[in-house]
Amino acid sequence: MSLIRQFYFAMEIRGLGKPLLGKTDEPRSMEEGKVLTSCDVSSLVVDRLCDQARGRKVAVACFYFDFAAQKEQSPVGMLGALLKQVVSGLEEVPEGIVRAYEDHKKVIDGRGPQLADIVNMLQTTVSEKPTFICIDALDECVAAYRPKLLDSLNRILQRSPGTRIFVTGRPHIQAEVERRLSGGVMTLRITPRWRDIVSYLNNRLGEDTMPDVMDSSLKVDILKKILRDISEM
Repeated sequence: MSLIRQFYFAMEIRGLGKPLLGKTDEPRSMEEGKVLTSCDVSSLVVDRLCDQARGRKVAVACFYFDFAAQKEQSPVGMLGALLKQVVSGLEEVPEGIVRAYEDHKKVIDGRGPQLADIVNMLQTTVSEKPTFICIDALDECVAAYRPKLLDSLNRILQRSPGTRIFVTGRPHIQAEVERRLSGGVMTLRITPRWRDIVSYLNNRLGEDTMPDVMDSSLKVDILKKILRDISEM
């Protein structure tokens, strides 16, 4: 388990690409005018883990919280998605999981597995081999959902010492993550450089589909407004 030694919580993931896991011969670089978002960093992490997991008995699962779909992304849905990813990498679905789903089909309206059931199935599945779970934009998870989600993840970690979790999110949820994920929670703060932000904005403005509407004055006003809003975050 040399890829991630402890839990990582990356805050304000914006800036230049840099290795977050282990050591690399060359840092990942970005195209000119590009700025990494939390999705980019999570993608780098997932890509790196998948590359190193190839040919080894290691599972990698990931989930992205989307602000536009907050209500649909419940703890049951999120952990269920992780379970499907982990199980899909197995040569054979464990009999216990098959039996659990069959039992739930017999219930009125074919009710699916509940949170406790999914947690138990994940505990059993990930305990079989090293597993890396990547969760992007946890701050976009509905606040009322986070306690159950983090407590469920903590239960999985306690039962599965070979499991590691990588989480990205904004600073305001750091204390909650550290409180609910017992163990060695490590944080890594990454902030943007102003020149990278300006370069990125100029690049996006250059892709405007209505260039005739944009003049130099409007462009300056847009840059000032966005940079001012970012500085107040």
